[in-house]
Amino acid sequence: MHSKKAISRIENIQKKIEFIDNIVKEYGSVYKALEDEEKGRAAILMHLTSISEQFDKLLHNGELEILSRFEKQDIKGSYELRNFIAHDYEGVDLYVVEDVITERLPVILRAAIAILEA
Repeated sequence: MHSKKAISRIENIQKKIEFIDNIVKEYGSVYKALEDEEKGRAAILMHLTSISEQFDKLLHNGELEILSRFEKQDIKGSYELRNFIAHDYEGVDLYVVEDVITERLPVILRAAIAILEA
């Protein structure tokens, strides 16, 4: 059984992915959402940062079992992307962000839903 805090962090990850999905739907594509520096890109990058922070808190709270339900490359990738966003916002490779959104977030979302449904 997972702690209430751990479950809350997984719920936050799910919510942030859903927020990103809603932003992309609103703009019609990932590319168009990221093209809007003022709103779309800023919101997406903030939600991606938040996802990484949730993983980090799970790690620091010793929630290794729950983290094992996610692919290691996704957890590591979220940390790396967060560091790029935090330390070189203007230099973030938007093609990488687009790939993360289209290829990796669905995988993370499926893992989160599986944990919450267990």
